[in-house]
Amino acid sequence: MKKLFLLGLLCWAGLAQGQNKPEDVNTFTLDNGMKVLVLEDHSIPNANMYLFWKVGSRNEYPGITGLSHFFEHMMFNGAKKYGPKMFDRTMEAAGGSNNAYTTEDLTVYTNWFPSSALETIFDLEADRIANLALDDEMVESERGVVLSERSTGLENSNFRMLHEQVKSSAFMAHPYRWSVIGYESDIKNWTKEDLQRYFETYYAPNNAVLVIAGAVKVPEVKRMAQQYFGSIKAQEPPREIHTVEPEQQGEKRVRVHKKVSTPNLMMAWHTPATSHEDFYAIELMNVILSGGNSSRLHQALVDEQQVATDVFTYFPESFDPNLMYLYAVAGGDADEAKLEAAIDGVLAKFVEEGPSERELQKAKNTKLMELYRTLETINGKANTLGTYELFFGDYRKMFDAPKLYEQVTAADIQRVAKKYLTNPNRTVGVLKDLSNELAQDDQQ
Repeated sequence: MKKLFLLGLLCWAGLAQGQNKPEDVNTFTLDNGMKVLVLEDHSIPNANMYLFWKVGSRNEYPGITGLSHFFEHMMFNGAKKYGPKMFDRTMEAAGGSNNAYTTEDLTVYTNWFPSSALETIFDLEADRIANLALDDEMVESERGVVLSERSTGLENSNFRMLHEQVKSSAFMAHPYRWSVIGYESDIKNWTKEDLQRYFETYYAPNNAVLVIAGAVKVPEVKRMAQQYFGSIKAQEPPREIHTVEPEQQGEKRVRVHKKVSTPNLMMAWHTPATSHEDFYAIELMNVILSGGNSSRLHQALVDEQQVATDVFTYFPESFDPNLMYLYAVAGGDADEAKLEAAIDGVLAKFVEEGPSERELQKAKNTKLMELYRTLETINGKANTLGTYELFFGDYRKMFDAPKLYEQVTAADIQRVAKKYLTNPNRTVGVLKDLSNELAQDDQQ
C-alpha cells in the first residue's frame, strides 16, 4: 500500500510541475454582466473559446420542455450577418471547428481554432447571440430533427429509455424529473413566442461565462470582448429555481417493457449538489464501486458471480441535489431478481466495511491522473475552469481539487455510503422483455 501511495504522489508531483496557478487566470466582467476568464497558454498556436450559458432543462417547465436542447441546434442555423450554414463554413475556412452540448443545468458552445482566427470567432459568436434568426422554416426543420433524435434515441438505447423512466419517478417536484431532450408533445407544440421569450431570457450576456484558453493575449481578448460582446444588452436575470425536491419517503420501483435479450437494471439514489462538501467522497466512492475491471461491482458481478455483462455508476455534476445512478445488464441466465440481489450484496458489504486503504488510494490516484491529463490540453483547461466556476462557484477551486481528494478518508466514504445508499432513498428500474412470460401465462 505504501508503494502505491508513493507512486501516486510521484505521479501527481510530476504532472503538477508546469501546471498553471490561480494567478495565471485573468478575469474581468463586461458592463453587461458577461464574465470572462482568460488563460494564456502558448504551448501551441491554437486557442479554445467556451461559452457556458446558465440554462438547461432545469430552467424549463411542462409545456416548454426540451427548449434548452432545441436552442443548441438553432444556434448553428443562421443569424443576421452569417446566414444558414455560414457559421460552420466560416469557422472551418478559418481553420476552426466547434461543438455544443446541453445538460440539466447548462448549454455549452465550444470553438477550437488557430489563435489567428480569434477575431473571426468573436464575430461569429456575437452575431448569433445578438441576432439569432428564428426563421419559421428553420424552426420546423429543427423541430423535426429533435423529434427524430428523441424517438430513435429511446428506441436504440436501453439505457436512455430506462433512465428517462427512473428519473421521472425519482423526482416528484424538481425539474430534473424530465429528460434534457424534453417531452414529445411539448416539442411538437412550442410556439414562436415561447422560443423568442426563452432566448431573450437565457441567452443574455449576464447569464453567461466566457472562457478562453490558448495562444492569446489578455489585452487582445479584453478589446475584442468589449468590441463584439459589450454592446449586447443585459436582460432581467431569470427567476431562480426555487423548487426543492421533498425527501423521498420510501423505495420507488419502475418496470419498463421492451424487447431485449436480457434484463437491464438501474438504481438511483438522491445525492447532494456538486457544491456540497460530500462531493469528493461520493466521487471517490463511484470510482471504488465501478471504476475499471478491478472495481467492487465489476469483480463481483461480472467476474465472480457472472450475473452481469456490464455495470457502472454515474454521478453527474449539478446545481441542485440530483441522483447517483447504478446501471447493470444481466448476463448468462440471471434474471433481474438475481442481479439485484447480487448488487445489494456488494453494496451492503461496502456500507458495512467501507473501502480498504488500497482501494481508496487507487481511487485517489485515478481521479488525480484524470484531472492532470485533462489539464494538459488547452481544451481541457478551458472546459474545467468553466466547470469549476459554475458548479463550484469559483474557478479557483479547480486548483484545490488535488488537496480535497487527498483529504478524503475511508471513514468519509463509508459515511456517505451509509447516508445515501439506502433503500428508502432509491428508485429501482427494470427494463425487460415480457413476451416469454406472457406466452407462458397463455399456455397455463
